[in-house]
Amino acid sequence: MKRSFVMVIVILAGALLAGIHTATPNPNEKPTTMKAQSENLKKATFAGGCFWCSEADFEKAEGVAEVISGYTGGKKENPTYEEVSSGHSGHIEAILVLYDPATISYRQLLDVFWRHVDPTDPGGQFADRGPQYRTAIFYHDEDQKMQAEESKKQLEASGRFKKPVVTEIVPADKFYSAEDYHQDYYKKNSLRYSMYRQGSGRDQFIRQAWGPAGAPSAGQTSGYAKPGEAELRKRLTPFQYHVT
Repeated sequence: MKRSFVMVIVILAGALLAGIHTATPNPNEKPTTMKAQSENLKKATFAGGCFWCSEADFEKAEGVAEVISGYTGGKKENPTYEEVSSGHSGHIEAILVLYDPATISYRQLLDVFWRHVDPTDPGGQFADRGPQYRTAIFYHDEDQKMQAEESKKQLEASGRFKKPVVTEIVPADKFYSAEDYHQDYYKKNSLRYSMYRQGSGRDQFIRQAWGPAGAPSAGQTSGYAKPGEAELRKRLTPFQYHVT
């Protein structure tokens, strides 16, 4: 669904996009993981629809050291983007957040998550439809589980949404990083990302649900973008993260 949406944007953009250069992925490259080795950092895993958008939103939070786009929740080993986006792999698009708990708490990460998704949509997120784009919180320990469940209850009790909050809270599983061209897509392909983001309806929903303060400003999204159709068809070998 996301691929076809991007193609519509590219067609509408026409000559504007014709001159944009998108780097060819290097099959020997893997997402930066040096920060993951720090004993001071902890892991959090969230699924909020398009991982391009989730990565961009969480990387703005102070105390977040790194965000990795990837796939989790399914049984297929080393899934590719095409397999996951087809909806038949059992995996879901997700992000792995490496954060410093001395600067940002897990509860604060939960607040970032809730403010950037539609937690009432069981069929996907905004323009991206299908179970592979549903929302979920993958907890890494019992404390994360407890905090996630409590924050979900508080959100439901707040009455902010008329529909039930359907976001799943499930144990973290193996996390496979997405192909390299998906990592930091909002930085590498800023214009396409901005057009996709604005066209998806995500920010419009956030502003309606949370007010202007709940959505990224125009300045925050103006430098972001996503790869073209040809690049999305290229695959790299995903790097597997074992999470417990």
